Amino acid sequence: MENKTAKNLYEWIRVLVPAVVTVVLVFTLGIRVVSVSGESMRETLQDGDRLLVLNGLWCGDYRPGDIVIVGGALREKEMIVKRVIATEGQTVDIDFDQGIVYVDGAVLDEPYIREATHLQEGTEFPLTVPEDCVFVMGDNRNESQDSRDAALGPVDIRRIVGRAAALVVPGRTAELDRREWSRMGILN
Repeated sequence: MENKTAKNLYEWIRVLVPAVVTVVLVFTLGIRVVSVSGESMRETLQDGDRLLVLNGLWCGDYRPGDIVIVGGALREKEMIVKRVIATEGQTVDIDFDQGIVYVDGAVLDEPYIREATHLQEGTEFPLTVPEDCVFVMGDNRNESQDSRDAALGPVDIRRIVGRAAALVVPGRTAELDRREWSRMGILN
């Protein structure tokens, strides 16, 4: 009887240890879940949304339109969620009177924004994004601290924690005070 119990215990350990190690490695090196805090990405993301994030090692190059998580952006341990507007070498200009963002002289097509961009926060425009950096902005432009803020400016890609891949748990919407489960899915 003791021999059978020891054998069963050994089989359980043999199965569980690799499974636990795999889960730890995947969540440490591959993916993580991050919560959205604040209103800077409304209407795309809501306060309290939980995102599945591909860690920076697996993301490859960042492209305009990507939603990224930036670590230690404005405060030491804080992470912010923003959209990449331009990458290294591209020139960003903003007409704050008209609320229009230009990248390399072309009007940026932004169907995802909540309202036009009228909030200027100290960065001088036009601005050419430095090497190994991206220019990020929130979708709720007038409620967002982002690369327009001289305290943040263009973001060094080494500070990017990862790219948001999917909305896995929606937060409660302010207007409805309930979760809109239909919002779950792949992020664009």
